[in-house]
Amino acid sequence: MLYLSAFLAISLISGYITFKLFETGNLVGVPDLKGKSLYEAACLLKETGLDMAVERTEYDQHVPEGRVISQDIPAGSSVKEKTGIRVLVSNGPAALSVPHATGKTLEEAEGIFQKSGLEISSVIYVHSDTVEKDRVIAQRPLPEDKAEEPATLIVSSGPYDVIYYCPEFKGMQAEKAVDLARELGLNTVISGEGERVNSQMPEAGEIISAGGTVHLQL
Repeated sequence: MLYLSAFLAISLISGYITFKLFETGNLVGVPDLKGKSLYEAACLLKETGLDMAVERTEYDQHVPEGRVISQDIPAGSSVKEKTGIRVLVSNGPAALSVPHATGKTLEEAEGIFQKSGLEISSVIYVHSDTVEKDRVIAQRPLPEDKAEEPATLIVSSGPYDVIYYCPEFKGMQAEKAVDLARELGLNTVISGEGERVNSQMPEAGEIISAGGTVHLQL
């Protein structure tokens, strides 16, 4: 009786397996499609007895246009013949446009380019009487151009230094001394009381830059 029961059990299991195999058909291994062109992937699947469906396309910075990024059923899996393998296909790298940096400080421009995933290849400093020091005067490529190469920024280093030989303020009326200093782009600090300049620092004939300060003692 025990042997009969075992025989029946084995028969049932064998029948079930045979039925499932008949029901599912032949099983085949899924090939690796990553990096393959659509043509290569389609031919490989056809040889294996499988079908291909393009699920969607998307930009990818590392996978060339027209090649498979990923597949829905992993390579090496066993599936029924005629199963459709869905693939994600690359449109190639996204076409990034150059951000607008003109008028920004160099620090702001570097942040904008870094956030955009773009590179600044060089920074060229030039003097400017109209653009504040450390602000971007111009850029190449221009804003909104296609980012095909690293950018170059032209940045202001401020105006040229204007050098004077300090004029003679001694003996001048205080008001006229202040007016002359203002015309030369100099600042004045006045101390003491009186109408005329008694002494000055720096002395007459000494070198002073535009924006410098002259101390006048009345």
